[in-house]
Amino acid sequence: MTDSRRVQNGSLFFALRGERFDGNAYAAAALEQGAGYAVVDDPAVVRGDRYILVENTLTTLQHLATYHRRVLGIPILAITGTNGKTTTKELLSRVLSGRFLVSATEGNLNNHIGVPLTLLSIRRGTEFAIVEMGASRRGEIGMLCSIAQPDFGLVTNIGRAHLEGFGSPEGVREAKGELYDYLASHNGLAFYRKDDPVIDEMVAERPRLLAKAYLSDDGAGYKTALCGDYNLYNIAAAVAVGEYFGVVPRKITEAVEGYNPQNSRSQVVKTKKNTVIVDCYNANPSSMQAAVEALSGMSDTRPKAAILGDMLELGRFAPDEHMSVISQLAREHIRDIYLVGSNFVSAAEGTGIKVFRDVAALDRHLENFPLKGFTVLLKGSRGIGLEKVLDRL
Repeated sequence: MTDSRRVQNGSLFFALRGERFDGNAYAAAALEQGAGYAVVDDPAVVRGDRYILVENTLTTLQHLATYHRRVLGIPILAITGTNGKTTTKELLSRVLSGRFLVSATEGNLNNHIGVPLTLLSIRRGTEFAIVEMGASRRGEIGMLCSIAQPDFGLVTNIGRAHLEGFGSPEGVREAKGELYDYLASHNGLAFYRKDDPVIDEMVAERPRLLAKAYLSDDGAGYKTALCGDYNLYNIAAAVAVGEYFGVVPRKITEAVEGYNPQNSRSQVVKTKKNTVIVDCYNANPSSMQAAVEALSGMSDTRPKAAILGDMLELGRFAPDEHMSVISQLAREHIRDIYLVGSNFVSAAEGTGIKVFRDVAALDRHLENFPLKGFTVLLKGSRGIGLEKVLDRL
């Protein structure tokens, strides 16, 4: 537990330090709320034998998670990639539950703090764990692998995201490949999509890597609530892993077709006014391109509208990537376009496209000029907050 406001009776509170807070200052409050012990790294806050003083609370949390992982001794499958990590994780969890008692990452606990918390949440009796791993710079996936020590791995794809931290598209490739490197050096097995040329090449570059191939078509033929052809890749991964671990076909089908996306990821919401594809938990150039293509290609007879928010963390690549989205929009069959955020405002200058500095400005526009009878794509980086206008749609 790292949040003193959510302490459970008897839990272990870790006083982590952040850019804007010092968890040591909340250790006493955590104990008052019912924590059994508080792990701190500031001697000044220690007030009794319920404080455990360590050199670094984050490192201690990570080491404890690795120890717990070793004690459990269960197979762990790690998932990383530019797009589709969470959807693939959710599908895999449901498919593998057809044979095992499965534990999987909750929410977006996929970083240097989230992965240890995920591992520590795994209870005895669990038979299989799925751990999502995210990164915004090189070296992070390798570090997360050293904590979780996965036996299996899956890279969903390589796209253009977090370019500010990775430095370049090649940096993304190298960073995600750290999962393959770990598996290759620890006799692990990677599941990979053979018809993705980048992924196929990455696997071929590592002759020591044990790998099991699957194809995009493995995800075809399932009737699901997922929107967009790009979700075929996520389904294909879940099917391939399920088959490898002996889940019977009927249970695989039931798991895939019974999955209803939540949390603003490829989530189709039918309102009184419109059908809205809510995909605004995250966005990067690769996922934005796929989502716009999917909207344009839908056979729905309703007119289409795209409400797109800035793609964040692109650094020096931001101007070109936002202009690329605008160029794509000009080629697609989308009637109404609304762009939100300073990057899109700059990139769309002179195009005649409706642009809004922030979500508040868009909300005022939709209040005065509501959309009705449309199929609407709502997509942007989480920091833009496009979900705030869903009630207007």
